[in-house]
Amino acid sequence: MADRGGIPNGDHSDALEQAFQGHGLRRDALIEVLAAAQRQDGWLQPGTLATIANRLQLPLSQVLGTASFYHLFRLQPPLPHVCLVCTGTACHVLGAPQLMATLRHQDLEQLGVELGVVRCIGSCSGAPLLVIDGQVLNQQSPASAFKALKALIGAQP
Repeated sequence: MADRGGIPNGDHSDALEQAFQGHGLRRDALIEVLAAAQRQDGWLQPGTLATIANRLQLPLSQVLGTASFYHLFRLQPPLPHVCLVCTGTACHVLGAPQLMATLRHQDLEQLGVELGVVRCIGSCSGAPLLVIDGQVLNQQSPASAFKALKALIGAQP
């Protein structure tokens, strides 16, 4: 189970075991079991993948291949913060590409910020939109976006 910082502690006995039992250790339940493991730990640790392969009697290469094929599965631990740029039509027209380009050139991973996109937030009147750790920020420019990220990082204990 994950601790408050999102770093897994390696305990695979609860949700993962329920997933194994709920699907009867069927090989065709691989994606469901991977999803349960990720919900529990926040990502798919190498030891977890080996456990899944062993319990479902699948080659580790098949389990890893499946996990790496689907973009929803994480093979690395998540960073502490997430910054998403909305790429919906209104946001795109009003500057999301420039916002994304500017943020990509910042060293966000070193600051503990994962950069990504969301297709549409549904708040087009505030475009372009940025979502930082679940908080929606309206009418963002590259400068205001980076300022908000710096404020977030500066607020960390």
